[in-house]
Amino acid sequence: MNSTFRSLLFWIIIFGVVVLLWHTIQTGTSETQELSFSEFLANVEDGQVESVTMKEGEILGRYKSSQKPEKDFDFRTLHPEYPDLAPKLYEAEIKITAEKPKESPALAIFLTWGPVLLIVGLWIFFMRQFQAGGNKALSFGKSKAKLLNTGGKKVTFDDVAGIEEAKAELAEVVEFLKEPQKFQKLGGRIPKGVLLMGAPGTGKTLLARAIAGEASVPFFSISGSDFVEMFVGVGASRVRDLFDQGKKNAPCIIFIDEIDAVGRHRGAGLGGGHDEREQTLNQLLVEMDGFETNEGVILIAATNRPDVLDPALQRPGRFDRSIVVDRPDIKGRLGILRVHTKNVPLSGDVDLPVLARGTPGFAGADLANMVNEAALIAARRDKKQVEMEDFEYAKDKVVMGVERKTLVMTDEEKENTAFHEAGHALVSAFVPTCDPLHKVTIIPRGRALGLTMQLPVDDRLTLRQAWLEGQVAMLMGGRVAEELSQGDVTNGAGNDIMRATQLARQMVCDWGMSRLGPLSLGHKDEPVFLGRDYVQRSDYSEDTAVRIDQEVDRIVSEGLEKARNILSEHRKVLDALAHELLDRESLDGYEIYELIEEMTGQDVMPPSLKGKGPGSEPEAGGHGPSPPAVTAEEEEPEPPLTGDSLPSPATP
Repeated sequence: MNSTFRSLLFWIIIFGVVVLLWHTIQTGTSETQELSFSEFLANVEDGQVESVTMKEGEILGRYKSSQKPEKDFDFRTLHPEYPDLAPKLYEAEIKITAEKPKESPALAIFLTWGPVLLIVGLWIFFMRQFQAGGNKALSFGKSKAKLLNTGGKKVTFDDVAGIEEAKAELAEVVEFLKEPQKFQKLGGRIPKGVLLMGAPGTGKTLLARAIAGEASVPFFSISGSDFVEMFVGVGASRVRDLFDQGKKNAPCIIFIDEIDAVGRHRGAGLGGGHDEREQTLNQLLVEMDGFETNEGVILIAATNRPDVLDPALQRPGRFDRSIVVDRPDIKGRLGILRVHTKNVPLSGDVDLPVLARGTPGFAGADLANMVNEAALIAARRDKKQVEMEDFEYAKDKVVMGVERKTLVMTDEEKENTAFHEAGHALVSAFVPTCDPLHKVTIIPRGRALGLTMQLPVDDRLTLRQAWLEGQVAMLMGGRVAEELSQGDVTNGAGNDIMRATQLARQMVCDWGMSRLGPLSLGHKDEPVFLGRDYVQRSDYSEDTAVRIDQEVDRIVSEGLEKARNILSEHRKVLDALAHELLDRESLDGYEIYELIEEMTGQDVMPPSLKGKGPGSEPEAGGHGPSPPAVTAEEEEPEPPLTGDSLPSPATP
């Protein structure tokens, strides 16, 4: 039973007791006297009863004295089963009144006073809620910020890995809260606000939890969407209340998650300056720039859309520090895997550095999900420890989707898929700038009928022109393989064509990698009614547009011809690789390179794979995120879709 219900019940009981007491007092103060039935009959025979009222179980009457009227009184007596009573009363000419039986007194009181009690109780209940504040009824203007409970298991910086730079920046904030004199004696001041920016799943909220666990100060947490309601002025009121709570509990930390929900660029809506969200933002700007440093209120906010935030919100004095929480590099991924596998029983064959290298582009949430999937798979297989094959299966499931074992494919579709993926693999193997092959499969996963996956030796921060041209050729390899083997083409290459065209257009318009020279072509507009969502606007002439199209066509056509030359020259290898895929369904990169060397005598195996056995992966270092390249042949849905919809962690 919660406190609200107990409070309401208490007041209802109080009013009920008051009504019962009043009823008792009213009954007890009447001057009605009790007479025995024999006395009543004697008075009737003497003619000293003026009137009687017959009720169920009792008789009420008026005694009338023949000599002294002042001695008249009302009386009450029992009504026994006496059949001669009515004739005697009639003979004595006494006025007789009969009343029908009434309900019980308790029921009568309830029916009379129940609605009144209910209305009064509800009125008191809502008034108490209105005055109490917090999250109760009618407290719309109160902040919904939650004060973190100091009990229970705490998250500390030891539980955060892969984002060491961000940890160092925030550790300084925690240190200031613990030892402010260390900074103030040199004239320094702690930043008023810290903005955490990064892609979803990179650990922004986890960092905030770690700060709460490390700093022995009150920690208020609230979401940006909690400020704005349907009632006008509620958002601004909640902002004021939030900072009032912070000042009362200073030194403290206020954490606002997903601040872009309330901090979007002003003027992005059609409501003008009276837009409720903008009024909330205005109040937030005033509060952030209004409190003094020595009050010890530090605001930390997180967002994955820093591009839509209002410039006034990001200026120094409000958010003094902007910390980018990026996707981890290989060392960071290794640290994250070690954190998430601390409580997972691992088999001796589990090689975490290999898993770190095989997951470029993965964020912390992706790696945590992969470890969890591996544990679930091992439990499903009744294992006592999680083995490397469980991690490999989980990684493929996260990157490429779930195996569709029940999908029925015709022999013709299987053969076409095998040649398509073999084409990707061969072109990738014979183009030196392409990343090493990791795995080729014709097992349907997600919406794709087959997949070719590459893994870079090092995480890649920049994209070279030679690598981009090799990617275009590799993407076109599937289409060319279909032409050479089947004499026809399918819509399975639709996604490959789309990605190749996008790469070529970016090379021409954004990166200056074409005959047009180092020019940036195409200006991005920011329509205010879309909240700074970008659209492309042509800022060049029609003649330049024609030249852009010609350059895009040239880059894609050159990639297509390169793929056709490679596959035509090694047609026997293409056939052998496709038939090997039909027999075994999946091949890893090492096996493909060995098959090529066996049939052609050419050693095209990358140095990173030399000396490695089938199914193994090398260790490697790297810097920054770079996704595994995945190509897929799409099945033919109704209506037909071009290309595959398999998501990759990032697309260059």
